[in-house]
Amino acid sequence: MATVEHPLETTAGPLVALTPLAAAKVKALMAEEPDADTLVLRLAIQGGGCSGFQYGLGFDSGSAEGDLELEIEGVRVVVDPFSAPYLRGATVDFLNTIEESGFKIENPNAAASCGCGHSFTVAEDADPAASPAASADVGCGSGCSH
Repeated sequence: MATVEHPLETTAGPLVALTPLAAAKVKALMAEEPDADTLVLRLAIQGGGCSGFQYGLGFDSGSAEGDLELEIEGVRVVVDPFSAPYLRGATVDFLNTIEESGFKIENPNAAASCGCGHSFTVAEDADPAASPAASADVGCGSGCSH
């Protein structure tokens, strides 16, 4: 049998990871949806946020053309090709503590994050698409609702 490299796999492991706790929470939330058997978890980055980029994490009805697909901890995960380089090596976790509750993304590509962790910036030399105005000193401004 020939080995085929999956587009979401790197030499260091999968493009993105879900902790077992995050996967369990995603599965529980998906189970509440009427079309649960067709849903995928979409992980993306979008322009905006107080630090330059913000994370998108939610259910989608399936993958779109060009999406990278992977099954992690029993959850079908899709990442669009634009977001993939920015998310390489990221881990999605679920926190349920007195201090905070919700999904948290640990992203090794983030040079700086806002105080709430929902937006981030990358080093200018990491990707030419990164905003030249992005700075490691960017804090969580009034644009952050978390």
